[in-house]
Amino acid sequence: MSEQIAEKITRMQKTGNLSKAIEICRSALKHDPTNPELHIRLGDLYLQKHLDIYQPKIFLDEVINHYQVALESNLDSDEIHYKLGLAFYYQGNFEKALNHLGISLEYNDKNYDACLMTAKILSKRNRLSESLEYLEKSIKYGGLRASRAHYLVFLLRSKGKFFYSVYHLFMWLLKLTFDREAQREARIKFTAIRFLPVFLRGHYLEKTMRFIEAVNLYTQAIEKAPGFVPVYIWLGNAYRALGKNLEALNEYRMAIWLDPMNVTAHRFLCNLYEENGDYANAIETYKKLIEMNPNDAIHHSNIANIHYLKGDVKSAVSHYQTAIALNPNKNWTSIIAQTLGYIFHESKDNYDAAINAYQSASILNPTDIDIYLSLGSAYYDKGDFDNAMNTYRLALEIAPNNARIHCNLGFLLWGKGDIDESVREYEKAINLDPNYDIAHNNLGVIYLDNLGYIEKAINCLSNAIRCNGKYALAHYNLGRALAIKGDKVEAARLLQLALNLNAHTNELDDMEIKMKLKELFD
Repeated sequence: MSEQIAEKITRMQKTGNLSKAIEICRSALKHDPTNPELHIRLGDLYLQKHLDIYQPKIFLDEVINHYQVALESNLDSDEIHYKLGLAFYYQGNFEKALNHLGISLEYNDKNYDACLMTAKILSKRNRLSESLEYLEKSIKYGGLRASRAHYLVFLLRSKGKFFYSVYHLFMWLLKLTFDREAQREARIKFTAIRFLPVFLRGHYLEKTMRFIEAVNLYTQAIEKAPGFVPVYIWLGNAYRALGKNLEALNEYRMAIWLDPMNVTAHRFLCNLYEENGDYANAIETYKKLIEMNPNDAIHHSNIANIHYLKGDVKSAVSHYQTAIALNPNKNWTSIIAQTLGYIFHESKDNYDAAINAYQSASILNPTDIDIYLSLGSAYYDKGDFDNAMNTYRLALEIAPNNARIHCNLGFLLWGKGDIDESVREYEKAINLDPNYDIAHNNLGVIYLDNLGYIEKAINCLSNAIRCNGKYALAHYNLGRALAIKGDKVEAARLLQLALNLNAHTNELDDMEIKMKLKELFD
């Protein structure tokens, strides 16, 4: 590339006339189509245009194409490999980015820009120690041009070593004058600040339920700066508030098209897919989020929930186990462990795995009564009544006035044949919670089937229905009690009502209710 052409391109670039600079570069390529310097320069220009929020489209394909052509003439160029890594980074293809950055560092381990970009990608994947190692190299070899590396260290260490992070913040400011790329990034951030009034105005409009005005405001902002990604997300949220889910989806997709690594847009898109019941697309989007940040436990938990809803228990269990292993927060992880226990308990009948999961949850959160109730239930279903009893007794030490524990303990004692103790536990549960429908029903069944106290049974079962008018099982049991008493008409009415309710609650086998109805008049 001649000095005259290079000067023209630089002059156009400095005045902000990127389109003219690209035109000059493309014209020069027509006369010298294999010139690697021209391809590199054109790739740089397209990348600069891509990062300009006032441009109407993305140019990464052109960027990558010209860098690849330049690479064909100089395969061992650490600089071209770095530029390709940078382009793939902006495209969201971290694997290809890391590959080219790695090759760049093989050819030149002092390429501080390649060290910095590698650190950025590793930090996004929560590989903090590795990221900091590359940042140390970037600072060492970058010297006065290491402003960006200092700033990333500050961000990564801002919640830890206070003085260490403040030092790097100071060094970022000190070296900013010498680091052109840091200055360019600062200019981009400053440009984004111009949209703060749009954000504040839009936020006010949304809070005051003026969503159509918010949509108009954001649309006008996009017309001025079609490359400013956050506005598409704001517009998507406004459409979503209006119930226009298709328009919201389009805006979130547009944000991702412009910035494939935008985590916020991906999350909103996942949420909207879930709301629409589009689990297949929700899973695919969560996979992209996990690819960007494989150590985010919440993403693994969310995708596990969707897999479970779809009936894919194996995938759900795998992601729940990953979420538990990552353990970002004890209470949160305890809930995930409970969920995993429930899946093993209900879906796979794997009682030992369920018990292990519940036990892990109790270690993480030893005061959560729900865990002990679930653990006791798993022991009961396994047939291990002694451990079930011990679990409920332990729960009572934590919460002696918890009606659910007494109810579960009553059920266990009933199953063991200890009727008197069972009745006492159910009575305690009812005294603690007079509206506990299950306790009323179960006590009524004991009076009916085990003790033969018909009037007491009728009273308990009537209370169960009073507490829960849609309780099919209680209607069925009260119908049985009244049939024994001889009131067939009322018994038939209750059994028919139980059949109708059961269509929605699925508490019983319909055939069992129908057989009872038939027996009334045989």
